[in-house]
Amino acid sequence: MPDPATHPRVPQELSQPITENLQKLAALFPSAVKDGALDMEALREELGEFEEIRPGDEKYELNWVGKQAAKKEAFAPLLGKTLAFKPEESKDPANTENLYIEGDNLEALKLLRQNYYGEVKMIYIDPPYNTGKDFVYRDKFKISEEESEEEEGAVSAEGKRLIKNEKSSNRFHARWLDMMYPRLRLAKDLLREDGVIFISIDDNEVAALQKICEEVFRSENFIACLPTVMNLKGNNDEFGFAGTHEYTLSFCKNKSLVNLFEFTLSDEDLDEWNEDEYGLYKQGANLKATGQNAPRERRPNLWFPLHITSDDQVSITVPEDNHDVVWPITNNQEMSWRWSRSKFQESLSDLIINRGGDSISVYKKQRPNLGELPSKKPKSLFYKPEYSSGNGTAELKLLFGKKLFDAPPKPLCLLRDLIEISTRSHDLILDFFSGSATTAHSVMLLNAEDGGKRRHIMVQLPEICDENSEAAKADYKTIAEIGRERIRRAGERIKQDLRAKAATATTEEKAAKPYLADPDSLDIGFKAFLIEDTKINWIRKDLKGEEISFQGMGNQDALDFVPGFTDEDIVYEVMLRQSNIPLTQAITKPVPGANGKRTYLYGESYLICLEETVTKELIETLAALEPTPLKYFFRDSAFGKDIALKDETFRRLNAEIAKNHGDQGTAYTVEFI
Repeated sequence: MPDPATHPRVPQELSQPITENLQKLAALFPSAVKDGALDMEALREELGEFEEIRPGDEKYELNWVGKQAAKKEAFAPLLGKTLAFKPEESKDPANTENLYIEGDNLEALKLLRQNYYGEVKMIYIDPPYNTGKDFVYRDKFKISEEESEEEEGAVSAEGKRLIKNEKSSNRFHARWLDMMYPRLRLAKDLLREDGVIFISIDDNEVAALQKICEEVFRSENFIACLPTVMNLKGNNDEFGFAGTHEYTLSFCKNKSLVNLFEFTLSDEDLDEWNEDEYGLYKQGANLKATGQNAPRERRPNLWFPLHITSDDQVSITVPEDNHDVVWPITNNQEMSWRWSRSKFQESLSDLIINRGGDSISVYKKQRPNLGELPSKKPKSLFYKPEYSSGNGTAELKLLFGKKLFDAPPKPLCLLRDLIEISTRSHDLILDFFSGSATTAHSVMLLNAEDGGKRRHIMVQLPEICDENSEAAKADYKTIAEIGRERIRRAGERIKQDLRAKAATATTEEKAAKPYLADPDSLDIGFKAFLIEDTKINWIRKDLKGEEISFQGMGNQDALDFVPGFTDEDIVYEVMLRQSNIPLTQAITKPVPGANGKRTYLYGESYLICLEETVTKELIETLAALEPTPLKYFFRDSAFGKDIALKDETFRRLNAEIAKNHGDQGTAYTVEFI
């Protein structure tokens, strides 16, 4: 039964990024988009690239066999998939703003794109490092082996064997790039304009990863490639050099809008430290030399006076103002300085003058060394002792009582610091290679420390635990099971510690840190979803291709929906097709009367009517709801052949929307499933 033109349907497609991009281009370059298609010649001219100056085919970029297929995959529509809510796997789902999604992260990113477009402040991922042991992703869009061999020169188009270099290395990297490129392209869509992405990686793919990030995020939005020390002792298994570090690669959406914050240092951290314009320092060594080589006769060139002004400034030459003169004398014995005249002259800002009675002592300012207290501004060499990879293993073992993985999870402190410098309260953090959920653990930990309300979305492939692993022996079948359980256990431990602090906090401390007054407000829950096949029969046609009539159907649910569905499944699948609506809002039944047994409100703004029959009485009840919903959804089949009632429903409810939400544009209306 075809709809009148005025009756919009809920779209099967989750989003249309190509159409959206064309609309954006049309807004910037109207002449470049004609009849809904891109005119490349006109676009080049808009960008000042005319025929006589157009670059050749060659350009500076990273290429690999299969790149075009990988780029297309980012825009390919995802049909026939949905997010199925799993309350039994969730924790406090009615009150949480966090999500845990189990499934292929490429599909997850496409499913999330419409609801969370431009909403994520920070993304952290720890993807497979492509070592040959941990690459478990298998994408369907790879070209065939025959096509790959032909393009790489293994065989000719006629099938003849050619002389070639070993191809295994190239294909090995190409498969990894195939996997990463579309995921990064979709991740960019989810980032806010001031959003930042951090990616952990090692030497195997850091160069290739930086190049594809420059293509996806643009080279001007590169922030840093941070050597991140994970093992200061070094890994002696590596060739030539004992490996101490990985990398943390960072890009952003729009560098002109990004603000990276400095570390917050506690009073305890700063007890022995001071700060000047060059950073943190503490009192170091006395600059009078000691030991057998200290006497003047041993080092006569280091015997000279320092001139100390009344405001404790040091000069090598004699100043004009009144000043004190200090010689390197200890116990009436002429000694020497540790520094030369030139060293003093170069380091005047690194001196501390202590006056005690008639004596004056000169000390150096000790700046933080590797492993000591960092300055507030993060350094380009990312290091703290707490970043040790062994800490990641120990932290997970503390929660589960045993070591679950051979490969260590990322340590909490590393993730906590990345989140601290890139987010503030209520920001949204995404990790779509979440593993054991260190990122979620770190978000809860930082919220407990500073009272933040940061939210997280974790996505994890349902990767099977090796049958010989400690995880399998502990009855964990998948990595996702471990991730969810870690969030449960870590959240309870963090909230318990916060309650203990609150119990001993003074009135002044609670006034300074209001979250100590209500530790139970800390969000340690999550809504669990599983990527499953669609629950809606989007195409209702018979074998002749004609639309099925709803009149006289004995089981409309069997016509409209997939066996095994729940009403909750349908509500979430409908909401996946709305823009910027979080999936953490509550589902309630708003209409107890008027035969409204299967009519629901999502977040108090969207009404989804799944009744098998719609009556005038029900429509009047829905029209009288206060506040008026932003949007209404109905089943086509609920109207049978009563086009008049369907028309009246559309006009009546649209009038209510216009009357109460007219200032919010035309996006809100009545749609049909």
